[in-house]
Amino acid sequence: MENYINLIKLSVGTEDVDNLALWQKMPHAQTPDGLPRHVTRMWPKREAELLNGGSIYWVIKGVIQCRQRVLRLDEVMGQDGIRRCAIVLDPELHRTAQALRRPFQGWRYLKPEDSPADLTATRKTEEPLPAELSAALAEIGVL
Repeated sequence: MENYINLIKLSVGTEDVDNLALWQKMPHAQTPDGLPRHVTRMWPKREAELLNGGSIYWVIKGVIQCRQRVLRLDEVMGQDGIRRCAIVLDPELHRTAQALRRPFQGWRYLKPEDSPADLTATRKTEEPLPAELSAALAEIGVL
């Protein structure tokens, strides 16, 4: 049994993995020390497991396409005085085997055994399929 847990999150408005990387380089999407972060309202209850090697798997256009290691969780206070969680991420995006996911709110836990594998070195150099084709292939179980 694995001793870590992953998260899965929709990347709303993102066109592809490269677009996600560009967005994460914007100052408002980074911590003061320059790392990408995703701010969320809920603090993960399984924090210790998440920080023990977990990643966030990004769903782009209905398909899991990549992941990033979770480095730490920072407390962020909103202008409204509400405590939020900044999920601080490793800047490296690891492309994964694609897996179809229906829309959902917020983030969810994702067990390691249910997480798509990283692409092999030879597959990383392949041109990615268009999002619509990836989603269609994943829906019929080809990807």
